[in-house]
Amino acid sequence: MTEPHAAGGPQEAVPQILCDTRVLTGQVPATMGALWKLAEPGRQLDANFIHLPPGERIKTHTEPDLDVLLVVVGGDGTVGIGTADEPQHVAEGMLLWLPHGSTRSITAGDSGIRYLTVHRRRPGMQIRPRPDAPAKPEPPH
Repeated sequence: MTEPHAAGGPQEAVPQILCDTRVLTGQVPATMGALWKLAEPGRQLDANFIHLPPGERIKTHTEPDLDVLLVVVGGDGTVGIGTADEPQHVAEGMLLWLPHGSTRSITAGDSGIRYLTVHRRRPGMQIRPRPDAPAKPEPPH
């Protein structure tokens, strides 16, 4: 959040505590999904606190554009690495780098898995000329 610097003046960026992950790791919901998401306006990052119940899986996928940091904060599981889905055991305290272009999957272990992901925010939609579109003629001088 930001606080006004002066009435009608510029906004001042103010650091803030967003949540207590110990409380989130203590929650064990029956369904999988995000227990928390970074939603502050004007941010340059996205972050999600995810819970997967025992045996649940995020299917194999490739992220073409974004590097992702993943921090396991509770439980354990397996990250499938590459197109061969090579299993790599992960547990609480492990920090993973998932580079853009990499293929991966995540499967929760017997106690489920809770993890935080952080990545650059996806850029908003932009209107640009098509790469195969003819160049615009220069206006007369």
